[in-house]
Amino acid sequence: MEPSINMPDTWDMEADIIVVGFGAAGVAAAVTAHELGADALILEKAPEGQEGGNTRVAGQGYLNTSSADSAIAYLTALCGPYTVPETMIRVWADEMGKNNDWLTSVGGDPQEHQHPPMGIEFPDLPGSDCVHKFHDGPTYGYSYTWFRFESLVKERSIRVCYETPGRSLIQNGATGEIVGVRAEQDGREICVKARKGVVLTCGGFENNQQMIQDYLGLPYCYTSGSPYNEGDGVSMAMAVGADLWHMNNFAGPSMALKVPDCPTTFSMQALHYSKEPAGGMIVVGPDGRRFTDEKFKTRHGKIPGNGTWKAMPTPCPMHMIFDDTMMSSGPLYDGEPSHGWTQVVERPEWSDDNSAELKKGWIKKSDTLAGLAESIGIDPGVLTDSVERWNRDVDAGADTEFGRTLMFEGVRQGPFYAMELSPSMLNTQGGPRRNEKAQIVRPDGAPIPRLYSAGELGSIYSYLYQGTGNIGECLAFGRIAARNVVAETPLN
Repeated sequence: MEPSINMPDTWDMEADIIVVGFGAAGVAAAVTAHELGADALILEKAPEGQEGGNTRVAGQGYLNTSSADSAIAYLTALCGPYTVPETMIRVWADEMGKNNDWLTSVGGDPQEHQHPPMGIEFPDLPGSDCVHKFHDGPTYGYSYTWFRFESLVKERSIRVCYETPGRSLIQNGATGEIVGVRAEQDGREICVKARKGVVLTCGGFENNQQMIQDYLGLPYCYTSGSPYNEGDGVSMAMAVGADLWHMNNFAGPSMALKVPDCPTTFSMQALHYSKEPAGGMIVVGPDGRRFTDEKFKTRHGKIPGNGTWKAMPTPCPMHMIFDDTMMSSGPLYDGEPSHGWTQVVERPEWSDDNSAELKKGWIKKSDTLAGLAESIGIDPGVLTDSVERWNRDVDAGADTEFGRTLMFEGVRQGPFYAMELSPSMLNTQGGPRRNEKAQIVRPDGAPIPRLYSAGELGSIYSYLYQGTGNIGECLAFGRIAARNVVAETPLN
């Protein structure tokens, strides 16, 4: 190895392969490398017990496609007006169909998820019949599949360094090769040598508000997923010359409650498309007007319009306006595990009658709509007009503005309430561009030597997203990355 001013004098740890991030992609990369005889080391930002990234808190399903040709057609259609290289789509389609076989080979128990919804998010697109949602073991639910993934690492005694986030890549200035990672551990910098290469599997930037403003065009947005995904992999890869792609794509937005008491969002029962609590509600933007069908079931935040798909509008600040009938009908948040961090970080319990949340100031109250409007900074006349228009539509039996059909009741019974909502998402899809070998590439398409990625960091999804597709992609490209990095010639 030639000398470089970027390389340390000594190394604190070393392994054949350094995997940055302990989620599904990290598991697939580390386990595949181990099965091929390589020594893998995982660097994980979260404390032990909170690792897993979004895989741990997702619905635990992963995609296994039944036909490579159909998967090629479907993924191409999901890309819409955006171009993903055909070679990239083909290797994704080929590898995604091997997820079940791989999981079985390492001791898993793939089971097709038969509970509704069946799983095809865009059934009208060509090739959609290839979509099959699977999970591990007989029970479908939060954390079950993740626990299997985690056990694959522990059973093989693959080393994991918790609370050790990667901070920068170590690059040989003479050759351009990535030879290790500078990480933080116990408040000090450590240098970890990669004899064959580094695989970045550390997720997206959904907790980085500056990146959200820069790339998603939102003033702010919060996640219902892992609070540890802060765009570290994006910054690390850019610093060594990586190109970026799909930075404007994300699984969202939805409308949710975000409060300082919890690092992630509350997905509100009152806004869920399948819930029908008593009472009436509307959501208004900063101008006091409605802006969408509040109960529309989006496709991971995307809605149809003019022959295309776009993100659901979320003009900030948004307020849910509701009446005393709804306030008195039960908790606005049902507390059931959904996409969220409730399994890992304890949330404050939601009171049965919403009184605790009212006392905390999460919910505002007034005897009149005009008084409520003043308390949240909205023109009283406009808000009153919006509510009255909604009530007239309810009486007439049709939403003349947005065609809403669910929870079709008027906002009539005072006192009245408001709760500020925030845009929320599951995850971002953008990051360093990778090729069909999972190599991270420069703007000219040339691979950065010995640097690979998998998972939501630089995902293949560019436009529309198929549910369970990210974990399926994590498994597929984690294996692809591992096979290629294991084939690298070891450094001295």
